[in-house]
Amino acid sequence: MEKPYLEHIKYPSDISDFTQKELSELCEEIREKLINVVSRNGGHLASNLGTVELTVALEKVFSSKNDSIVWDVGHQCYTHKLLTGRANVFDTIRTEGGISGFPKREESEYDAFNAGHSSTSISAAYGIARAKAMLDKEGYTVAVIGDGALTGGMAYEGLNNAGRFKKNFIVVLNDNKMSISRNVGSIAKYLKRVRFKSGYLKTKARFERIFSKIPFAGGAVVRGVRKIKAKVRYSLYQTVLFEDMGFHYYGPIDGHNITELAEVFESVKNIKGPVLVHVITKKGKGYTLAENKPNVYHGISAFDIETGEPLSGKTDFSFIFGNKLCELAEKNKKICAITAAMESGTGLSRFATEFKTRFFDTGIAEEHAVTFAGGLASEGALPFFAVYSTFIQRGIDQIIHDVAMQNLHVVFAIDRAGLVGEDGETHQGVFDVALLNPIPNLTIYSPTYFEELEYIMEISAAEGNGAVAIRYPRGTEPYKPDDFVCGKKHYALYGSSKCDTLIITYGKIFANACMARKILSEKNIDVCVMKLTRIKPVPEQALNDAVGFKNIFFFEEGMLTGGIGEHFLAEAVKRGYNGKFIINAIDNIYVRHAKVDSLFEKLGLSADEMAETVLKNREDK
Repeated sequence: MEKPYLEHIKYPSDISDFTQKELSELCEEIREKLINVVSRNGGHLASNLGTVELTVALEKVFSSKNDSIVWDVGHQCYTHKLLTGRANVFDTIRTEGGISGFPKREESEYDAFNAGHSSTSISAAYGIARAKAMLDKEGYTVAVIGDGALTGGMAYEGLNNAGRFKKNFIVVLNDNKMSISRNVGSIAKYLKRVRFKSGYLKTKARFERIFSKIPFAGGAVVRGVRKIKAKVRYSLYQTVLFEDMGFHYYGPIDGHNITELAEVFESVKNIKGPVLVHVITKKGKGYTLAENKPNVYHGISAFDIETGEPLSGKTDFSFIFGNKLCELAEKNKKICAITAAMESGTGLSRFATEFKTRFFDTGIAEEHAVTFAGGLASEGALPFFAVYSTFIQRGIDQIIHDVAMQNLHVVFAIDRAGLVGEDGETHQGVFDVALLNPIPNLTIYSPTYFEELEYIMEISAAEGNGAVAIRYPRGTEPYKPDDFVCGKKHYALYGSSKCDTLIITYGKIFANACMARKILSEKNIDVCVMKLTRIKPVPEQALNDAVGFKNIFFFEEGMLTGGIGEHFLAEAVKRGYNGKFIINAIDNIYVRHAKVDSLFEKLGLSADEMAETVLKNREDK
C-alpha cells in the first residue's frame, strides 16, 4: 500500500499484511494526524497518542467484523476510528454534524459499545462475550481498560463476574500510570510493583510456549511448572490479583512494540477462559509537550502545536472555585477537599499543594467519594467534593443514603453544569438538577457569575447546613448587563415588575435572558427577568412575585422532566396562578456534540430563540 496510508485504509483487515516497517510508518502518520486535528478541534490528545501502537496491534489481530473491541471511557478511540473507515471524516471529530469523540454504535459497526464514563468496559465486554456464546455467534471480545479506570469499583465487579467464564475473553490493561491526575491508592502501588518485577513475568509466556510443544511430557511439565511458578510469584508480589480472580495474566508488555503486542494477542486467542494482558504505554507519546504534561493534554481545547499554548485562555469557574476554597480553608480547619481523579480539572491543584493533609483523591470512584465525604462529615469535618456534573450522576444513591438522609454537612461542587458542547451526550451536564431536585435535606444553588459563586461557597460552609450542591458552568463568566448588580440574595428581578411578562431562569443562560429582554424592548415589549440563584428550595418570595405576572416563560438548561420549571409551575398553581406558563427545557433527548452557542440555538435557549418564544406565545392584556 502506498503512503500516505490512512486515505487507503477502509477496514482493519487492510493492515493485516503490513510489514513492521509499514506499521511503524502508519503509527507516525496517525500521530501527526491526531496532533493536527486535535490542535484545531480540541479533544483528548495525550491518551490517544499513548495508545497508537496498541490500537494498531489490536486492529491487526482482531480485524474481523465479528470481533468486538470495547474501549473504557472511549476517549482513546481516535486511532480506532481512523482504522475503521472514518479517516476521511476524521477532521470533523467533535464538530457539529461530524463524528463523535467517543465510541458510538450508530456511527460504525466497529464501535461495539458506547462509552464516555470510566470502568464500564469489562462489564460491557463480558456481556457481549456471553451473548456470543449463548447465541452461537463467532468472534473474539476484547475490553481495553486503563489503570486509572481500575480505581473504579465497577471494574472489579466485572472482573469478579468474568473470572468464571469458561470461554475466551480478553481484557487489555493499558497501564500508563495515569488517569487524568496521577493514579492513587493500593491498585496503583500494586501495578507499580508488577512493572518493576517485569522480567519474571515476561519469561512466563515464552517458557510455557516452549515446554507445551514437547510431545507427551510437555503438558505435564507445564502443569508442574505452574505450581512452582505460583509459589515464586507469591514470594515476589505477595499476591497475584488478576490470577486470583480467575484470569490468565500476561505481561507487562511494551505497549509501543507492535510486533510483541501482535504476537501476544495472537497467542491469547487460543486460551479458553478469561485473559488479562498487561500493557505499558506512555501517555502523550510522540509529542514532547504532551509527554511532559500529560494531564494538561488529556482533554484540551484548540492549541498552537509549536508552543502548546491554548488559543483562548481566560479565568474560569474552576479556577475561581479552587482559589476561594483555599481562602475558606485558611480560616476553617474543618474544610477538606475531595476529587475523583480530577484534581486539575476541578481547580484543586492549589488546594492539593497548600493543604496536603486535607486533600483526598479517591481515584475514579465517585460512589466511594460521596460516602467517604459522608464519613468525614459524620465526625465534624466539612468536605467539599468537586466533581463534574456528568460524573455526579454515578453517586446519586450515595447522596441519598449516605449524606442527605443523615442530614450531613457535605458540599457538592458540581463543575461543568449545563451544556458542555463538543464532548457530546455522555458529558453534557444536564441531568444533575432533575436527579438532585427530589432529594430531601439538600439545597441547590446555581450561580451565574464568579462573585455569586464565591458568596455561595461562603454561606454553604457556614455551620448548620446539611447537604449543599453548588452547580456552575464550564468556562468563564457570561455576559452581564451594566445595570445588573449581583446581590447576596437567593433570587433577583431584572427589569420592571409592573409589566405583564416574566422570564425566569438560572445559571449561565440568565445572560441569554437579559439579551432577549433587550431584543424585546427594541420591539416595544417590556419584560422582567427573574434570576434564581437558589433553585432548591425555590425562594418563597420568588414564587409570590411571579404569580403577579400574566405570562411566565421558564427557560432551563437542563431536563424538562423533574426540572425546576415543572416544580415552579406546580408551586405557582398552588398559589392560585391561572395565567400563561410555558417551560422551555431539554425534553426527552440526549444532546449531541456541537458548540454550546449552537446548542442553545437548537434547544430554544439562545437570546434570539427566547425572544421569539415570548413574541409568539405571550398574551396581551
